[in-house]
Amino acid sequence: MEEFIPVCEPSLLGNEKKYVLDALESGWISSAGKYVSEFESQFAKFCGVEYGVGVCNGTVAIHLALVALGIGKGDEVIIPNFTMIATAFAVCYTGATPVFVDADPNTWNIDVNKIEEKITKKTKAILPVHIMGLTCNMDEINKIASAYNLSVIEDAAEAHGATFKGKKAGSLGDIATFSFFANKNLTTGEGGMVVTENKEIASKLKYYKNLCFPLEGAREYKHDDIGFNYRISNLHSAIGLAQLEKAEEYTNSRIKNFNLYLQYLNGIEGIFTQIWDNSTYKHVHWMNAFYIDPKIFGRNRDELMERLRENGIDSRKLFTGMHAQKSLQKYGCTTDLPFPSTINLSENGFYLPSSSHLKEIQIEKVCDIIKRAKKV
Repeated sequence: MEEFIPVCEPSLLGNEKKYVLDALESGWISSAGKYVSEFESQFAKFCGVEYGVGVCNGTVAIHLALVALGIGKGDEVIIPNFTMIATAFAVCYTGATPVFVDADPNTWNIDVNKIEEKITKKTKAILPVHIMGLTCNMDEINKIASAYNLSVIEDAAEAHGATFKGKKAGSLGDIATFSFFANKNLTTGEGGMVVTENKEIASKLKYYKNLCFPLEGAREYKHDDIGFNYRISNLHSAIGLAQLEKAEEYTNSRIKNFNLYLQYLNGIEGIFTQIWDNSTYKHVHWMNAFYIDPKIFGRNRDELMERLRENGIDSRKLFTGMHAQKSLQKYGCTTDLPFPSTINLSENGFYLPSSSHLKEIQIEKVCDIIKRAKKV
């Protein structure tokens, strides 16, 4: 039977089982226990900031960050048009309105040259997303935010360990959010984290994520504000701590694997990936993502993906732009503007198998199928 190569599997090669069993045996399996506090502390340190607040997934991490910054109904938050829809939904949860900016055609991140034109008196924050593990140009984003007195929230769900000018994703704005879904470079299965250098913001995050129970004193069932049950469990945190111990190994594996893709795809005309400067950015390659020009490649994206599927290779389309989402149109977002870069990526983009433990022989096989699929 021919080998099936999945698009992404978690790498669980460290102390995950040991720590989870320890948590089980301790009886601390819910939202308290030593692994929660240790994971929060160590992940914050990993990002180069002071505070980490664990939550149950990456989407609620964004929502919690927005709430902690006081963003709500009547406000606007600038986000990339090319992103996972969780970014936009989290803004909608607050009652605020997401405002979309097209992707930079080279980096695929939010086009910093188009942000200012979207700022209004209602704008309260910029929420850049580090797409596929490549950080945004945070110098330019922070400069704009400072000029207009806006908060900056990094959506770093895809960028564990990525850097911009030597500084880690998570330390580049006022607050940052991460996802630990099973396909992320670091995973807890389900889970997320909000990190910040600001003590006051950290206190608000802890307060709102736990149903607005007071942070100090004996617990009484009296609540002054509407909060959320966004806690992470000790079991998930146990997995996360084990993953964090191997963060450097997993990061290096993803970078190595992407470079192998480039090596084996070299010379194939009509296939493209993100463009960045290695002296400024450390790209951690959450997914090995590409797009094709059908006129040059000779097949369209869907035809190529079908050829891969026929040969036992899983792949995925890139995100559909926020402007094309019926849910956001119904919500009242402005979606009738031109978004050419997003449209190109959505119609022609895909990602290939990306597990940290992917083998070179598997990458070679994937690239060989792509070579043979190209029409000459």
